[in-house]
Amino acid sequence: MEIRWMQAFVAVAEELHFGRAATRLQMAQSPLSQTIRKLERDLGVSLFERSTRSVALTAAGHAFLPHARTVLEEVETARRATRASAGGIYGHVALGFTGVLNHLSVPPLTQAVRNTYPDVELDLVGRVMTRDALTKVDTGALDIAFVGLPVDSAVVRTRLIAREPFGAVLPVGHRLAGRDAIDLAALADDDFIATPFLAGSSLQEIAMQACVDAGFRPRVVQEITDPYMILMLVAAGVGVALMTEGVANVTPPGAVFVPLTGEPVLMLHGIAWSPRRGSVARDAVLALSEDILPTPP
Repeated sequence: MEIRWMQAFVAVAEELHFGRAATRLQMAQSPLSQTIRKLERDLGVSLFERSTRSVALTAAGHAFLPHARTVLEEVETARRATRASAGGIYGHVALGFTGVLNHLSVPPLTQAVRNTYPDVELDLVGRVMTRDALTKVDTGALDIAFVGLPVDSAVVRTRLIAREPFGAVLPVGHRLAGRDAIDLAALADDDFIATPFLAGSSLQEIAMQACVDAGFRPRVVQEITDPYMILMLVAAGVGVALMTEGVANVTPPGAVFVPLTGEPVLMLHGIAWSPRRGSVARDAVLALSEDILPTPP
């Protein structure tokens, strides 16, 4: 039995289509069918029920699949361990982020990790608010997370990576949408869209405090956890929102970002990790982040 036979079997078992499996394996369909037949002869059982319209696993195929996957995983682990013994870095790193708020930081870091450490597997976990991110980093559910600073935690370490001023996201038909900048107090009578109060979002906490400092409590008519969906609802005319200036180039049609006048209201973006947990791969990604996302002066 050869490793490539099991690779072929797993591909067909997951696709349940010889054509798609052949494309996935970058080979022709006829050699793939021959490989599966060789494996079946070696095992002495049929692994697939074939017809002109469908492919299905037999009982023997279902029984063989988890073992084939385990063998392939062990082979990959052995390959990575061999590379690591020669000074390479391999492993798994779970990275948490909010969403559109991190669109300027997640892509450059993930691309740098893939280029520098191709054997490090990144698991990107979206829609993670700051409070939830701190809990998951502390428990080990996440290795690294993008968070809003400052944080109230004695068990998680953080590093500042960016300072970003807030502005208003308005429907294009809003009375103030054509201004170069606006006073936050001018939105006192508007309906607001925000993340849920109990979601633990630094964005929401800073934005709401800014409104209070401007002399009013915002009338929140819609709460939603996904920041990009907030932009969509603004574009739909549901209300206005306070967001950081990084969203200016990703606002959907129907919405516009307008800076605020006066003393800047800043969102402090950071990276969080646990000093009690970690791995060689996690530490390598953290070190790389210092070059890709340096702490601003």
